[in-house]
Amino acid sequence: MLLSLFTVLLWGQQKETQEQLERRKQQILIEIKSVQQLLQNERTKERNILAEIEEQNRKINLSRQLIKNVQQQITITNASIKKNQKEADELQAELYKLKEDYAATILKTYKSRSNQSRIMFILSSDNFLQAYKRIQYLKQYADFRKEQGQEVKAKSEELSKALVRLEEQRESQKKLLAEQQQNEKNLQKDLDQQKGLMAIVQKDQKKYNDQIKKKQDETKAIDRKIQQLIREAIEEANRKAREAAAKAGKETTKSVGSGKNATFELTPEGKIVANSFKANMGKLPWPVEKGYISLPYGDQPHPVQTHLTIHNSGVEITTEGGSKARSVFQGEVLQVQVMPGGNKAVLIQHGDYITVYQNLSEVYVKKGDAVALKQSIGTIAANSTGKTVLKFLLSHNTDINNPQLWLSRSN
Repeated sequence: MLLSLFTVLLWGQQKETQEQLERRKQQILIEIKSVQQLLQNERTKERNILAEIEEQNRKINLSRQLIKNVQQQITITNASIKKNQKEADELQAELYKLKEDYAATILKTYKSRSNQSRIMFILSSDNFLQAYKRIQYLKQYADFRKEQGQEVKAKSEELSKALVRLEEQRESQKKLLAEQQQNEKNLQKDLDQQKGLMAIVQKDQKKYNDQIKKKQDETKAIDRKIQQLIREAIEEANRKAREAAAKAGKETTKSVGSGKNATFELTPEGKIVANSFKANMGKLPWPVEKGYISLPYGDQPHPVQTHLTIHNSGVEITTEGGSKARSVFQGEVLQVQVMPGGNKAVLIQHGDYITVYQNLSEVYVKKGDAVALKQSIGTIAANSTGKTVLKFLLSHNTDINNPQLWLSRSN
């Protein structure tokens, strides 16, 4: 019984893992389709090699994730096939033994099928108690024979189901193997295309390095501006909070530090919002309805010139043209600012946390507005390469956090 229970639990865990892998696979396929569409859009416009390489890199990474995902599914399916094959073999052996025993019982019953012999068996008893026991024995023997027949039937049905399940898994394995071969072909095709694009870059190394450096300088300037805006927003919010508290005769939490180390002076209500925001770490919705992270947080090799290291203070999410940015949590608009290059940024306060939404061509909110969860706050602009990219930042007071740790795994 314990072994059976363990087998059921193990099968349940494998099934859950298989379902999780399948969900992730479908998500990867959606992302690949999105990247492919963006690549085709790039090719219909004036060609931008750097943008194409970045998208091609993303597609290659997704293809590798897809291959790994299918490999994991194949491994789980193989283990399940082995388990079910062993179960089918054991059932086959049990059924063979049951049939043997049942055949022996039927033969024995056939030999003693005469009603007269049964009556004589009872009447030859030494006393009434022995006769009663013999009657009970005959009855139990008949019941036993019936149970044997039912057990043979049940075991036969169980074996049939196990064999059907085994065949289904073998078919699933064939499909997965075929899918894996196709994925590997697609990956090789992507790698060949990427090789051709990189060859173009290598021919005019200086031109593309200058483009990369210019973009990095622009990014650093915007990051400095955002840091300045965050500090100014905290100082202004604290000033307003002190004024409001003074009028109401209440106290605020005293700030610790200023400038680069400025912190919000929270009211009791502000503390509740901050705690609620913190409790949703890893569960916040994405700031776009559809999209994928095209440039993650932190230091990393440049997607084109891998010998260059770049820093990203937030995450860049590539989405469809005309997409809207949306608030990841309820809060209050701290700032709406025009950034270098002409696009806008919106800063939203959530207690002592701030979320920043950059690269907006149009903004639907203004300073002081209360915003709700998933409320649209602006239209995302196309960047210099023609892609629609939202840069999303998250800070705790002035400390920049990794937004990927706060967002849910899927949008």
